[in-house]
Amino acid sequence: MLSRRLLRIKVMQILYAFFQQEKNYIQTSEKELMHSIFKAYELYHYLLLLILDLRLFAEERIELGKNKFRPSNEELNPNTRFLNNKVLQQLSANKQLKKFLNDYKFSWVNYPELIKKIFNRILESEEYNNYISKKEPNYSDDKAIVIDIFTHCFAESEELFLSLEEQSIYWNDDVEFIISMINKTIGSFKENQNDNMPLASLYKSKDDMGFAQTLFRKSILNHEFNQELIGKFTKNWEIERIAFMDTLLMEMAIVEAIEMDFIPVRVTLNEYIEISKFYSTEKSSVFINGILDKIFSQLKIDGKIVKKGRGLVGEGAV
Repeated sequence: MLSRRLLRIKVMQILYAFFQQEKNYIQTSEKELMHSIFKAYELYHYLLLLILDLRLFAEERIELGKNKFRPSNEELNPNTRFLNNKVLQQLSANKQLKKFLNDYKFSWVNYPELIKKIFNRILESEEYNNYISKKEPNYSDDKAIVIDIFTHCFAESEELFLSLEEQSIYWNDDVEFIISMINKTIGSFKENQNDNMPLASLYKSKDDMGFAQTLFRKSILNHEFNQELIGKFTKNWEIERIAFMDTLLMEMAIVEAIEMDFIPVRVTLNEYIEISKFYSTEKSSVFINGILDKIFSQLKIDGKIVKKGRGLVGEGAV
């Protein structure tokens, strides 16, 4: 399932576009948000397909070597450990993955050079060479090399990032999150599972879908109130001179703190501070931290931040 941080970033991106346009409509922008979120889920399956296509590429290389006019002893007796990787075999047989790929017609067939470059990167990695050199790798070894390929060979491939950027504007910031999501999926695999083993769902629960929608809608509907509130705590600043992204992130944080009674205030504060480090100015995280801390304290006093449930003592829990 998509992490809430990625959902926050998706909401932030669509809100940014919404407030920059002269004419904008909440319903149209909300559809854009849902589309953007689903595109991240598509990328999850697309990258799973990529590693299967790399396995297919390895198989084709082996067959070409065997069919040479004068194949070497190594070509006649190739190392097939990667082809026989049990995790990749499970993925290849997975019904959920097959259905998704068939429904949405994904393919890497037009990117042979990309597959070749990534495969060569895999061949050069120390982890891969240690893996294929083992006499009897177990299931944990099979799992570990697949996770390593995603973590390093995929995540560090500039060619892959450029290719994804060309294919969809929605994937520019998603790769790191999706690879983390894939690694959690692979980490949960068990050796005795069959082709019905579940992959990640789009949302962890209905709460997450509601979280994204509420955060988006309320950030628009409460825009003026939140702007005024931020203005009260930035008296030494002209609101127009504060970076727009800083203001937007603070508005989203205020909405989340008030509307999401199941998320601790400290979690909300930390999340938007971390997001600001990547999407705003060098000094934004410190600025946002200071202003939001004061705003949240006042909102608690005013009774507008009320948290419910276990583990939220001290957060205004009821």
